[in-house]
Amino acid sequence: MTKNFEDKLGQGSFGSVYKGKLRSGHLVAVKLLGKSGAYGQDFINEITTIGSKHALIFDFMPNGSLDKHIFNREKTSPMDWEMKFKIAVGVARGIKYLHHGCDFRILHFDIKPHNILLDDNFVPKISDFGLAKLCATNKEAVTLTAARGTIWYVAPELINRSIGRVSYKADVYSFRMLLMEMVSLNKHLTRNNDESSKYFPNWIYDHLSQGRGH
Repeated sequence: MTKNFEDKLGQGSFGSVYKGKLRSGHLVAVKLLGKSGAYGQDFINEITTIGSKHALIFDFMPNGSLDKHIFNREKTSPMDWEMKFKIAVGVARGIKYLHHGCDFRILHFDIKPHNILLDDNFVPKISDFGLAKLCATNKEAVTLTAARGTIWYVAPELINRSIGRVSYKADVYSFRMLLMEMVSLNKHLTRNNDESSKYFPNWIYDHLSQGRGH
């Protein structure tokens, strides 16, 4: 299927992802799971039961991840506002489904452009549920022993529990950060800049205290 795993697409939370093709000709992405013992408990977030081959097969997303387009690392044609709006609404609908459309509420905890995949029509798909947590629909908050996610997109309550309870609203915060990047509100930052790996409220405080922001 993958021709001996010759075309690596990327690295997920639990293993490498390779491009493959089914006998029907349908293109797929094949995630080979790592041998870490962690997924024995957490992999329920991506799939309920797991086969003996320890692999997952997804539809191949030919337009890659959203970060490649909004940060334009591959020098692609810039997205117009209509396309950005379509993608933003699609991601919002996906998050709404995770939070309110399933038997269990699914908290993703890693909503960011890198985890938004785009199909051939630029329809977005939320990916990489390695950090996700299930929550009963009648519960508003979840208990976590440590913060999860990528620091730039992490909600304040995940860093400082005195701010409030951790809930599905953490994904809403991350979605807001994603929108900021889609509309280039922080275009002066780059992903290679040390500042981009900071906790966003701290970044704001540093800029204000240095007289660099308004």
